[in-house]
Amino acid sequence: MAALPTASELRKGLVYVIDDDDAIRDSLAFLLEGGGIEVETYACAADFLANYRPTPPCCLVLDIRMPGMSGMELQDRLIAQGERIPIIFITAHGDVPMAVQAVKKGAVDFIEKPFNSQQLIDLIGRALQHEQAVQKGRQAELRAAARLELLTPRERAVLDLVVAGKLNKTIADQLGISIKTVETHRSKVMEKMQAKSLADLIQSALAGRGTPPGSPS
Repeated sequence: MAALPTASELRKGLVYVIDDDDAIRDSLAFLLEGGGIEVETYACAADFLANYRPTPPCCLVLDIRMPGMSGMELQDRLIAQGERIPIIFITAHGDVPMAVQAVKKGAVDFIEKPFNSQQLIDLIGRALQHEQAVQKGRQAELRAAARLELLTPRERAVLDLVVAGKLNKTIADQLGISIKTVETHRSKVMEKMQAKSLADLIQSALAGRGTPPGSPS
């Protein structure tokens, strides 16, 4: 089991609480702010959407049943907008089947009312920890993509063939250049991509192209 985030790590995150029950919003805000966690509360999904700003790492604690737009409808709206904010649903016992469907669509988890405070804190901690890791991955992809832009067309062609697993001789034959020229291009590619090894180069190239390791290149 992965270790839970420390208190200082939790304080780096923002938790949005959306629930039409004033008492639940207030109690959650008191609980989280007491632990030094930044919180924003909303009585309905529409108010949240009007004020939401993508500032990861963050997560959403969301009531599944609310007047107007329901929690699941808000989840669908965020998915349609390409927002990947992690969601923890608050649900009554009778709503568990709905909550399970929400998890299948990407929600982190759900917690039943009345909920255990520590259980909720743990779920929020895991959600923020995961979001922090995802954000670091996105930043690495952006850095790798910027390095790819530094390559000349010939260097990019060499890199593509290296990533495809081609040997220098094969690359030379395919591009109509000498093996020595391939080696020169590879050296330049390693330097521009800031790669220390072939494996590092391939991982960086895949990240820059937004291709997860193991996917077809």
